[in-house]
Amino acid sequence: MTQADRDRLVALKKAAKGLITRKQAAEELKISERQVYRLLAALKDRKDKAVIHGLRGRVSNRRVSSEVEQQAIDILSDPKYRGFGPTLAAQCLAKKHRIKVSKETMRAWMTRAGLWRPKTERVREVHVWRQRRERFGELIQWDTSEHDWLEGRGELRYLITFIDDATSRLFARFVRHDSTEENMAVLEQYLRRFGRPLEFYTDKASIFHTTPKKNHPVREQPLPPTQIGRALQELNIGWIAAHSPQAKGRVERSFDTAQDRLVKLMRLENICTLEQANAFLENEYLPEWQSLFAKAPACEDDAHRPLTTQHDLDSILSRVESRVVTNDYTLRWYGQTWQIDPAHIKPRLRGAAVRIEQRRDGGVMVSFEGTYLAVSLCSPAENGTASATKPKRTPRSGAGKAHNTGGKSRWMEGFWESRTPTLRQAIGISNASG
Repeated sequence: MTQADRDRLVALKKAAKGLITRKQAAEELKISERQVYRLLAALKDRKDKAVIHGLRGRVSNRRVSSEVEQQAIDILSDPKYRGFGPTLAAQCLAKKHRIKVSKETMRAWMTRAGLWRPKTERVREVHVWRQRRERFGELIQWDTSEHDWLEGRGELRYLITFIDDATSRLFARFVRHDSTEENMAVLEQYLRRFGRPLEFYTDKASIFHTTPKKNHPVREQPLPPTQIGRALQELNIGWIAAHSPQAKGRVERSFDTAQDRLVKLMRLENICTLEQANAFLENEYLPEWQSLFAKAPACEDDAHRPLTTQHDLDSILSRVESRVVTNDYTLRWYGQTWQIDPAHIKPRLRGAAVRIEQRRDGGVMVSFEGTYLAVSLCSPAENGTASATKPKRTPRSGAGKAHNTGGKSRWMEGFWESRTPTLRQAIGISNASG
């Protein structure tokens, strides 16, 4: 008997003794007066059991027999049914073994047999708590959030964020695209303000991580880095790839806060452009974030390293590729031919690989062995003029045959009558050429 049954019994006994009326008992038990009269009649016959439903504890007439249940469990215990869930198991047993039960009945059977564990009993994936780094600049979490930041007042969807692991100090900028160039631009702003951190912590997006091609053989050598990966190597900054969003939870939670607070604050200021949004970030939101959410580091030392003269950010944070110089001191790059200035031609340059930098401002720089070379773009008009003025080759009269004139070629005439070298001369020619 449950506690609810005991409470019902108390109310019925009060009504039977006349302490309360039948109407009051019905209101207390939230049933009709007629039902109260029935229960009082049953109380005389069945005593306290009157409040217990007559079917409680009895087996349902529609219950599937235990023999069928055991047959189903024996079938599902076969290794070929390993990993089957209740829904799929019920469908397969109905189709292949003519055991037709509902998926919930199958779930109960499999749970009792230990072949299935309900979600409430499963051990969820545990993400071990990681202690913060000790110094500001030891580890910076870097990610991009895509969201309708202006709520339709303008086209602004991407927020690039850097958050320090030790202090939760935030640096962020709105951008128009989540591209390599935009991320490099925000990275440059961070580096010029704070210096070079020890490590960045990012996800495995294609701008950070080179993904192996599908259906390609496995490479023994490591894949080449991305443009951002190469830039971090040149800056001597480490890179760590997160295997799950929870691993970089600090920056993910900052996005949750920004999508709530920042969106509403910009709505109050009626911000509609990228420039206004970044100005609000710099002057209002980030200082407020530092005052509300930033923490004091365990160690007061700043782990950021300063930029030196060898860290040319315009060069490092550009799109860099390598090309080979041809014999005429030109190089091909994206369908264009670039000519190296004759005054900058150096030994070992012909046939060597040079570094081409496509700067974010649109400029193109070419360097070899640490020295920049002056280059100029060969226009298609010059190439077309040169090819148009190239003279046609005409056959010599009496020697050989003209193109498509028919007849036999006479280029072998007199070949066997020509004078051949002696054996000593042939040996000397052979040794000289070897």
